[in-house]
Amino acid sequence: MGEINLVPDIQKTILLEAPIQKVWDTVSTAEGISAWFMPNDFQPLEGHEFHIQSPFGPSPCKVLEVDPPNRLSFSWDTDGWVVIFELQEREGKTEFSLTHTGWKPADETIGKAGEKSAVIRDRMNQGWQSIVAERLKKAVEE
Repeated sequence: MGEINLVPDIQKTILLEAPIQKVWDTVSTAEGISAWFMPNDFQPLEGHEFHIQSPFGPSPCKVLEVDPPNRLSFSWDTDGWVVIFELQEREGKTEFSLTHTGWKPADETIGKAGEKSAVIRDRMNQGWQSIVAERLKKAVEE
């Protein structure tokens, strides 16, 4: 039996110069998410099924958890991914953490992209870095 090489979760944490409610509105509405991530028809209702318009086409998603203004999670696409947003108030600012979990073993192929899990994870890790550190920051601070 070969050792299963698990791919680590992607985690990004940033301190945003904005009140928690403003950040929550930006990460929990379709319009807000479109401004920094991708077009979508999200609604902050547990069980709501929606789509994120990714470069590979529409990804089916489902809202798993909504706990305003601190936590939100949804399943993303068909490979078992879960994305979690966590918000904490920090003296008028907001600490925002994103976790992208549910990865397949490193050498398994991810369907739509047709590439190995580890390759996709590295690419998405870089993608999330700029999405959170640049685009989300800009969306809430300007």
